[in-house]
Amino acid sequence: MRSYGTGEAPPRTPTAAPDPHPETAAGEQALLDGGPAHGTRLRVLDRPAVVQVTYPCRTEDGPTPFRVDALYVYRRDPRVHHEPLRYGYDHASP
Repeated sequence: MRSYGTGEAPPRTPTAAPDPHPETAAGEQALLDGGPAHGTRLRVLDRPAVVQVTYPCRTEDGPTPFRVDALYVYRRDPRVHHEPLRYGYDHASP
């Protein structure tokens, strides 16, 4: 069993194989609407239903082995079928 309180991150395994044809992995343009990342443009693959945006927070205890991030959730507007796709800020998400 591994202790996660030591600041040592567990090894990460890829969840999907890299695309052997990078020219097809260009994705689609998307726009974040509302919230702290309003107006941010990005590229997404496979039209994900949710995009998470994080912002680093400063801890008051000085240097720690932990990183604290504020998490913001944007949900895809299903009515938009063309580029740029629209992701609206979800006020109710944690």
